[in-house]
Amino acid sequence: MKYWLMKSEPVTFGIDHLIACPKKTDHWDGIRNYQARNMMRDEMRKGDGILFYHSNCKPPGVVGTMEVVKEAYPDHTALDPTSPYYDPKSSEDNPRWFMVNVKFKTKLSRMISLEELKENPALSGMQLLKPGNRLSITPVTEEQWHAILDME
Repeated sequence: MKYWLMKSEPVTFGIDHLIACPKKTDHWDGIRNYQARNMMRDEMRKGDGILFYHSNCKPPGVVGTMEVVKEAYPDHTALDPTSPYYDPKSSEDNPRWFMVNVKFKTKLSRMISLEELKENPALSGMQLLKPGNRLSITPVTEEQWHAILDME
């Protein structure tokens, strides 16, 4: 089992949006970074744990947990010319982008802010906290996973 952190803007798709989905499950589409795509496509497996992180908001932070319930498959939004995630270089025969299905697990009693994460010495090596990191999907070690959830 692996652990991940996945970012989403709360106004676009926040944790409450996921909770409101049928079976509290939805596809995680729109990933348009090759490194993030590769992690999703090649490494994410059913049952992996995910920290749900609200980004591009004040303050950003971890708000809950999810799990992978369906492994990577082609992202249909890349084929839809009306989608903001459309990619004319992607095709059904040669999909460029992928997505996974995620299921809500828990909503934290409070957001654990980016500033709090930075202050925790147990998280000093976390990829999210490295300068210049802008990936929407990053790996999290089991130790980091537990350290973050213990901050609640």
